[in-house]
Amino acid sequence: MLDTAAAPTPGLAVRCTRVLLSPWARLSLLVLLLAAAAAGVLLFEPQRLIADGWPPQFGGAAAVCVFAVAYGTCTVAFVPRPLLNLAAGALFGSQAGLPAAIVGTVMGAGVSFGLGRILGQDALRPLLRGRWLKAADGQLSRHGFRSMLAVRLFPGVPFAAANYCAAVSRMGWLPFLLATAIGSIPNTAAYVIAGARASTPTSPVFLIAMGFIAVTGVAGALVAWRKRHGLGGH
Repeated sequence: MLDTAAAPTPGLAVRCTRVLLSPWARLSLLVLLLAAAAAGVLLFEPQRLIADGWPPQFGGAAAVCVFAVAYGTCTVAFVPRPLLNLAAGALFGSQAGLPAAIVGTVMGAGVSFGLGRILGQDALRPLLRGRWLKAADGQLSRHGFRSMLAVRLFPGVPFAAANYCAAVSRMGWLPFLLATAIGSIPNTAAYVIAGARASTPTSPVFLIAMGFIAVTGVAGALVAWRKRHGLGGH
């Protein structure tokens, strides 16, 4: 005689799987992961690298590679990129610090984009109902490379916010990563050079780097202001 008591089990398993894989369950997982990452940053305080220096057991090319991975991980955990760029310059100089910072930037952006796309897109896209939200989503979805390049060239939008907004849109992976790699070079280079020359704050190179940071910051604010008023006029 067949045992019918275990028959409902597959149905229960299917229902549990559907609940666990539902858009809101995945979004909750994303929030938990980001909260844990932020808590880890508060606990380990990576900003101490600037004051304490790089661990002596890491040296040469290995140190640069480890720093790039740590950089990417820290950006996912909301550590401000200017702080990490200054650390890259202070620890490795401009020649090695800039490649490490760019690789870390692209790596962190890619991880954030992937997390947002896999865990958050399905739950958040139905919420894009406001005029500004729809306009931003349309811009990112239709003109992904151009829009993301502008965001990276003119700082103003927080790095993590840009990553997750792009993930919720329909922007492709390649335009996102390519625009991030190209658009992040100028501002990242300025911060890395400033970090490398921080011991000589009156040197022309340091002053030029700081001037570039200030100019791009003002330009980013103006672009954001114009975009805001342009959206408001529609």
